[in-house]
Amino acid sequence: MSESPDRPSLTLRMCEPRGFCAGVDRAIQIVVLALKKYGAPVYVRHEIVHNRYVVEGLKTMGAVFVRELDGVPDDGQPVVFSAHGVPKSVPAAAEARELLYLDATCPLVSKVHKQAMLHVKRGRHVLLVGHKGHPEVIGTMGQLPEGAVTLVETEEDVATLGFGAEAALGFVTQTTLSVDDTAGIVAALSRRFPQMEAPSSDSICYATTNRQEAVKAAAPGADLFLIVGAPNSSNSKRLVEVALRAGAGAAVLVEGPGGIDWSLVPAGGTVALSAGASAPEVLVDAIVDAFRARFAISIDLVRTAEENENFPVMRSLRETPLLPADMAFVNGGA
Repeated sequence: MSESPDRPSLTLRMCEPRGFCAGVDRAIQIVVLALKKYGAPVYVRHEIVHNRYVVEGLKTMGAVFVRELDGVPDDGQPVVFSAHGVPKSVPAAAEARELLYLDATCPLVSKVHKQAMLHVKRGRHVLLVGHKGHPEVIGTMGQLPEGAVTLVETEEDVATLGFGAEAALGFVTQTTLSVDDTAGIVAALSRRFPQMEAPSSDSICYATTNRQEAVKAAAPGADLFLIVGAPNSSNSKRLVEVALRAGAGAAVLVEGPGGIDWSLVPAGGTVALSAGASAPEVLVDAIVDAFRARFAISIDLVRTAEENENFPVMRSLRETPLLPADMAFVNGGA
């Protein structure tokens, strides 16, 4: 597209990787495939992922979102559990009612569940680093016996923990935290509890780490950093914080082009753009189009990692064909 003298210039610095991770993509595919296999309605407990655009798109296809299982009628239709994971009590309640359920928990969240349960099996009290009330934290705590886990949200919380230095402790973390913040909390825990056991592998998922690293690389010199994501998306909000710490002049969370405050966009300047792991690429495309309509833009790509992870859906859905058109509402195109 040729530049027009009627539009001021602007550099748009695009992060890669950005947007959907393998766990989010899998969860959405599960809902779409369930609708194809079983027909509408397919019930979904809580938001399948934290993105209003995705939720609304699935609603138009026949998904019905409910807060709890008591919102699911006994009509033989399946219910899907969200990518964030659920307490053990949820599938137990579904089985008691003989509901057909499909668990879309991200495999990396399930790995954290297993690590936490291994700590308990080995006689350790679990310290869970995470945000109170987040669905993933509720799901992880719900894997363990009552009283077996303590939530730690900040470095300041470490000083208030009522355990001795030699206590049998193990930690895990929410998968969508700030890598730097979490490192500080874990370091504080290690100083106070030198015998504390770490999980067998990192709890923060690859996608969270990769997106934060790309934002760190793109932030220096950016006048404004736009992060595409929902206000209730933990990983998206962390990207805003990372952008500010890494040197962006300003950083804002937006749900789409309608959320951009154009008065913050400097003509002739640089705007960086990334998206949280639950934000579809169609929203990024719409934002780029909005910039093209107002500025003569040049694209600067900042790539810090290649991602080729793929988490397959459960066996019961694998024979149902998934066509490109089925996912067009999030991937764009037909």
